[in-house]
Amino acid sequence: MNEDHLTPRGQVMEDVADHIIKDQLWIKILIGMILGIFVGLLLSPFGAALYTDDPFEADAIAEWIALPGKLFLGLIQMVVIPLVFVSIILGINSSRNLGFVKNISLALIPYFILTTTVAITIGVILVQLLRPGDGFSEDFVTDMMNSGAANDQIPDYNLAELTIPQRIANLIPSNMAQAELNKDMMQIVIASVLVGIALLSIPENSAKTIINLSKSVQMIAMKIIGWAMNIAPYAVFGLLCDIIIRTGWDALSSIALYSTTVLIGLACIYLFYLIIAVFVGKRSLFAFISGIKEAQLIAFSTSSSAATMPVSISVAEERLRIRPAISRFVVPLGATINMDGTAIYQAIAAIFLCQVFGIELGNLEILILILTTIGASIGTPAIPGVGIVVLSTILIGVGVPPAGIALIMGVDRLLDMCRTTINVTGDLTACVVMNRFIK
Repeated sequence: MNEDHLTPRGQVMEDVADHIIKDQLWIKILIGMILGIFVGLLLSPFGAALYTDDPFEADAIAEWIALPGKLFLGLIQMVVIPLVFVSIILGINSSRNLGFVKNISLALIPYFILTTTVAITIGVILVQLLRPGDGFSEDFVTDMMNSGAANDQIPDYNLAELTIPQRIANLIPSNMAQAELNKDMMQIVIASVLVGIALLSIPENSAKTIINLSKSVQMIAMKIIGWAMNIAPYAVFGLLCDIIIRTGWDALSSIALYSTTVLIGLACIYLFYLIIAVFVGKRSLFAFISGIKEAQLIAFSTSSSAATMPVSISVAEERLRIRPAISRFVVPLGATINMDGTAIYQAIAAIFLCQVFGIELGNLEILILILTTIGASIGTPAIPGVGIVVLSTILIGVGVPPAGIALIMGVDRLLDMCRTTINVTGDLTACVVMNRFIK
């Protein structure tokens, strides 16, 4: 039992976790996912041709069906930045020990970079071996790019051409409002770390007001996430149904090898985590797998590390017996910068699309892609579907038209669920490792 268990903040976190787990919300979400795929296929041009000769405006229907999903995403996006900001501050201050924060930071950041590099390397090797992008006809590629499926996913800006010193200087947010507007999670993480350390460096009585305010903001954000979870089954149904209506069965079946490549890569990362948990974290294999399954189910169902955060913290402390000072620092930080599932997906998707468009990458270009993907995956917002937006910025750097992401939109929601599961698994694995080595 942790020391926060009976406080109002602990009660709110426990209530959200219990609502998700004990009400078996994940089962309802999985049912929504299956129904979304089925109804989407029925309403797609492919499915409609089987039972009617009269064409109907499927896009208009899809827009209404997707409405619960848009509301769900809006609620999560509304609270993700303040939630991450105050959670990191509270995580740093949970120990009230500046030396502890220094030690865990010096160990955690290299650990995250190492696992992300391993993930991307596995992805590059797999996609180069299986070559899922070979053999696509020009007509199919053109039709998919003109389908409009990716219109809302392509950002209307390019990455600024900045020198390395300028990029380093830009890590410090001179304007927090602008950082939030741009959803620059790396700036927000750094700002929250600086504020958290500053609060540790002043007398506890002086820091108390800000800490209490942070606790209140965290409670409010958790409560809103709890409300959002009530519509999660309908959101998953609507989002899946919407994208399948727009892309149809052909788009799903044509990229089966690409989907398989991503899933194999994610499975490799999962095995990598199990090896770390057993041999580095010194945990029983079956106890670790059993302990994290609830967080994995919620991550899979919601496609959001942020929405899963209360469950991840609860699982870490109650099932894995992680010290609160570790879990409440690692989980919020990991939900923002530890995105191994997203990283391997971005590497595979980028090279897959290069193969589709006949762009051959040399060893140096692949190395640059790996480094770019590491940078892009760190600081990715912990909300559903954002990986595809980050991918479009990576594609610009390798010469692939961003509209080419329309080719993979049909399966992105399902793959997003899978890669978020790996992201959350990585956070909990990091908790196990840090809990053993950081005292």
